[in-house]
Amino acid sequence: MAELIDGKVIAAELRQQISTDVEELIVKGVTPGLAVVLVGEDPASRVYVSMKEKACAAAGIYSVEHKLSAETPEAELLDLIAQLNDDNKIDGILVQLPLPKHIAEAKILEAISPSKDVDGFHPYNVGRLVTGDPVFKPCTPYGVMKLLEHTGVSLEGKDVVIVGRSNIVGKPLALMCLAEHATVTICHSRTVDLVQKVVAADVVIAAVGRPEMIKGDWIKKGAVVIDVGVNRVGEKKLVGDVDFAAASINAAAITPVPGGVGPMTITMLLYNTLLSAKRRVGQ
Repeated sequence: MAELIDGKVIAAELRQQISTDVEELIVKGVTPGLAVVLVGEDPASRVYVSMKEKACAAAGIYSVEHKLSAETPEAELLDLIAQLNDDNKIDGILVQLPLPKHIAEAKILEAISPSKDVDGFHPYNVGRLVTGDPVFKPCTPYGVMKLLEHTGVSLEGKDVVIVGRSNIVGKPLALMCLAEHATVTICHSRTVDLVQKVVAADVVIAAVGRPEMIKGDWIKKGAVVIDVGVNRVGEKKLVGDVDFAAASINAAAITPVPGGVGPMTITMLLYNTLLSAKRRVGQ
């Protein structure tokens, strides 16, 4: 059976170090600050924002939430972002996605100062990631890389197959794996011979958003499996994009859902906010 890659344990270790670093900054008179903007009443978004606030409080990071109604005009949201860009107490700005349909997501993300874009979504920061000199790495892909690092998995020379091509996970994750000298294949739901590509992988990263799409017999003996997917099946059950039980038979190591990648995403958000604060004071 596969070794379990426990994101909760690894995230707790990283958050302890983040808290220590935050304390050292506070002693010097600098408190890292994160502003979270929530537009509308999306239940999942409300949960995520609450989790982020609790994580900030536990780490000693100052956080402020701006709740706006779903009818908020785009211009009003842009004005708020401009204010936050100029606020010296704020090191990171996070606009919770998705946004209401009348607001252009790309315009909002581009309005955030690249120096406070702790989500790593601004085109400037995406471009820096492409060129191998990132300012902020997107939180979920960064969390995946930290899981692999803490598990002792070297990507150098490995065949990595990423199933999913989103701007939030698949594409940036491919760039990060390339930076670690992996050979990367990006697949998706329309890939021809998807099974054969996954079977050949030393590391499989699933981020396609389909419940248990990756079957156990697709996993090569000894492969490492990272499941980014979170899918609700029925009223209470959460499953990933990988058939966990079946994949665990062949995999050398695998992340669970929940408790794998999820805790790492918020952890890397805290890390990026801390990093931004350090840069503010020239550290």
